[in-house]
Amino acid sequence: MEFLGQLHPLVIHFPIVLFLLYTLLEIVGITFNKEEIQRGAYVILILGVIGALAAVLTGHQAEELAEKTISSAFRFPEEVLEEHEWFANLTVWYFFFVLLLRTYLVVKKKFVGRIRYIFIIFALAGTFLVWSTGREGGELVFEHGVGTELIKLPENK
Repeated sequence: MEFLGQLHPLVIHFPIVLFLLYTLLEIVGITFNKEEIQRGAYVILILGVIGALAAVLTGHQAEELAEKTISSAFRFPEEVLEEHEWFANLTVWYFFFVLLLRTYLVVKKKFVGRIRYIFIIFALAGTFLVWSTGREGGELVFEHGVGTELIKLPENK
């Protein structure tokens, strides 16, 4: 399943963009009371959760791949990786909870009035989680070189 690990750098950008777009649409749709924008935010949230699940799945595979291919002379940044993994899992579960709650309220026709404004707060808090996950992932790549050719084992020929 190494190919899943290699897909992680490509897959992660979809949930990042989708969750940020969800936040923007949620704020605009609720603030300006635009039902069609609120429905769009809901769809984007669903797609974001699916994308985040794919990112976590490929991330676990990328971790295994990195541990196999990193030179023994290199100190693996386990603390940073664990923080990245923790934030990634928290982000998926958080947005999944937001999706479940929003689905319940939509189905029960209770996603009305002031309760909708709570979802602006939820979306902004989720954006902080996305940022935190990305910050840790960026540190893995840009400060420690994980996933780059700089720290791989020499090929056995």
